[in-house]
Amino acid sequence: MAVKIYTTPTCPWCMKTKEFLKSKKIPYTEHNVVEDETARTEMIEKSGQMGVPVLDINGKIIVGYDPEEILKALSKTQPAPKKAAKKKAVKKR
Repeated sequence: MAVKIYTTPTCPWCMKTKEFLKSKKIPYTEHNVVEDETARTEMIEKSGQMGVPVLDINGKIIVGYDPEEILKALSKTQPAPKKAAKKKAVKKR
């Protein structure tokens, strides 16, 4: 699972989003769009705007602090749990 978060150092919603990801033990890569022009351009191309935070979760773009959408995007990237094989009942005679 690849989680990128585009941030600025003074953004309170960016800090809240990072705290949320840490609390859920979700690894992420942070890109500071103030210092990194390439990341800033990438973020604007992906989201169509300049506001932060912007998250890219395996191609799903989420703008702003939205825990519900983050969890929904993460659940779509997790492999489905394998179902246990059902055992056939054997009749005793």
